Amino acid sequence: MIWNEHIECMSREQLRDLQTARLKETVERVYHNTPFYRKKMQELGILPSDIKDIDDIQKLPFTTKEDLRDNYPFGLMAVPMSEVVRIHASSGTTGKPTVVAYTRKDVSQWTECVSRCFTAFGATKQDIFQISYGYGLFTGGLGAHYGTENIGASVIPMSSGNTQKQLQIMQDFGATVLCCTPSYALFIADKLADMGISKDDLKVRIGVFGAEPWTENMRKELEEKLGIKAYDIYGLSEICGPGVGYECQNQSGTHLCEDQFYPEIVDPKTLKPVTQATEGELVFTHLTKEAMPLLRYRTKDLTSLNYDTCACGRTAVRMGKILGRSDDMLIIRGVNVFPSQIESVILQMPEFEPHYMIYVNRENNLDTMELHVEARPDLYSDNVGTMISLTKKLTAQLNSILGIAVKVKIVEPRSLARSEGKAKRVFDNRMLK
Repeated sequence: MIWNEHIECMSREQLRDLQTARLKETVERVYHNTPFYRKKMQELGILPSDIKDIDDIQKLPFTTKEDLRDNYPFGLMAVPMSEVVRIHASSGTTGKPTVVAYTRKDVSQWTECVSRCFTAFGATKQDIFQISYGYGLFTGGLGAHYGTENIGASVIPMSSGNTQKQLQIMQDFGATVLCCTPSYALFIADKLADMGISKDDLKVRIGVFGAEPWTENMRKELEEKLGIKAYDIYGLSEICGPGVGYECQNQSGTHLCEDQFYPEIVDPKTLKPVTQATEGELVFTHLTKEAMPLLRYRTKDLTSLNYDTCACGRTAVRMGKILGRSDDMLIIRGVNVFPSQIESVILQMPEFEPHYMIYVNRENNLDTMELHVEARPDLYSDNVGTMISLTKKLTAQLNSILGIAVKVKIVEPRSLARSEGKAKRVFDNRMLK
């Protein structure tokens, strides 16, 4: 199913013309209304008239999360506050929150994008959505909420937490679509058994999971435990929130709403464009945003783009799985390590639960990595020999994939902290020393 066939199946030539026209409008808007960008462009010797087609986007300056924090809260606004109808912000756990604002038109465009996502997953107005993303300053809850109402479906605005009640409502209200982070979906799946509820007692058929990276093995785990079809929804608050990209039912990549947000892939070190299908850092430029349009925003997400027409008929570019982030990539003794690599190994081994913590330390000027992972309840044992054997098996597999030594500690089932939002799995203690 397609929500907006005219846009989602537009020819690449038509789309390019649309992107060019919208980019010109955006550059004019920020040059005249946002002093930060006017100064940046003047420093580069660029005028709005220098942007003649979409390829000229490479002349424009990059924007980083630090720029948003340096201009906190409203220094990047391009409209007066009287035109702003919504303000969201990140949690600000590593500094000042990053603030994003929306005009009425911005909220409408955001809602349009989320509607495309849900329709691509096979949802209709007959569905009942249980939205277990957090409501409030986080964009997930309200973003999904508006998209659900727009397609005519019913909304249960649960927010995250209170998992026992989540499952009771899910069962009693007959929810057919679950929206939450993949790590929280795993937590919900664990609670099913505790409450004596079978997945067959639920009507949920679609899982809409996002806000954190997850692997194909995690998808299989969720589909098996919850009896659903699990789809990836991609977004980031700085661009709009959920709805920047979405899988279709072919699940052969994440379609990006590139009529709204122009994507580029650049080398994270040189910031030069990479060749098509090459992995690099994803960069977005707003094409329609009114309140706080961003030019060439560096997401830090590492991925690649595929411009071939999808079997579903959509011509929108498809993004590959997020491989990790350029800013949370771990460098251990000169080797690049992504948490997603470790998760993939764990989920390929039936002896382990998909719950783990990674601890990085520096001992005697050498980096060390320790992995704590839960064994399956039926395999965890007081037998030392059994645990040593399991430890050796996982250690060998990790060493083979990562190319570095990892100390593995198998812990009791249910002993690691569960997450009701974004999961924190990496603790890099080197930064604290």
